[in-house]
Amino acid sequence: MLSRIEHDSILELKLDRPPANALNQTLLSELGSALEAAPGEGFEGVLLAGREGIFSGGLDVPELLGLDRDGIASMWREFFGVLRALAQSPIPVAAAVTGHSPAGGAVLTLYCDYRVMAEGDYRIGLNEVQVGLTLSEAIYGPLRRLVGNRQAERLTVAGALIPAAEAHRLGWIDELAAAGEVVERAVAHLQSMLALPRRAMLATRAVLRQDLIRMIVSDRSSESDIVELWFSDETQRALRALVDRLAAKRKVGQAG
Repeated sequence: MLSRIEHDSILELKLDRPPANALNQTLLSELGSALEAAPGEGFEGVLLAGREGIFSGGLDVPELLGLDRDGIASMWREFFGVLRALAQSPIPVAAAVTGHSPAGGAVLTLYCDYRVMAEGDYRIGLNEVQVGLTLSEAIYGPLRRLVGNRQAERLTVAGALIPAAEAHRLGWIDELAAAGEVVERAVAHLQSMLALPRRAMLATRAVLRQDLIRMIVSDRSSESDIVELWFSDETQRALRALVDRLAAKRKVGQAG
């Protein structure tokens, strides 16, 4: 589910769960553990990547719909644990957004230091509202940090999935690159950071990421609130409609 590729002192963690790199509890656990272990293994930077055409399709909704309340609570704890690992990482983390990145996949990018996205007809966004979920400060706050209050409100209330070019214009994405060069460009950025005087770079980075750390550490949305919302009639209807749409798209693709 998670491949490790070494670029000298940079560790690439490649989401490898076909077809859409959907995030389930196992993948999230592997990712969180790898992020926390990387500095102790001697790596100086981490790169999150997907495969060409898709970074991550977000949480694995079809699998999650089969979980009970304890299972959903455990999954959300795992997801927030990955966000904390990203926020608190003592070494730089870049995202190679190799294609589409809705919902949970988009959230992962918000906690990275730098984001390179494939140019072209790829989309990114927090579309939770469209499937009946609200956004907590740990999800909304990091987007607001990048694009400002007004744009964050516009994007999240509508649950918009925006093209890569617009995400770049707004400041969500730092750099666009050809699809086959996204990982290379993200590695190059990390290398440029690591070429700086190390102590000064890391200390400055740590100070400037304190607000991001506070967003995830002090998020007041309780586990019970998240679970209750997940199992509400409105949210369950929206989630099952999403699963039906995805299944219909797969059938069309297979027929083609």
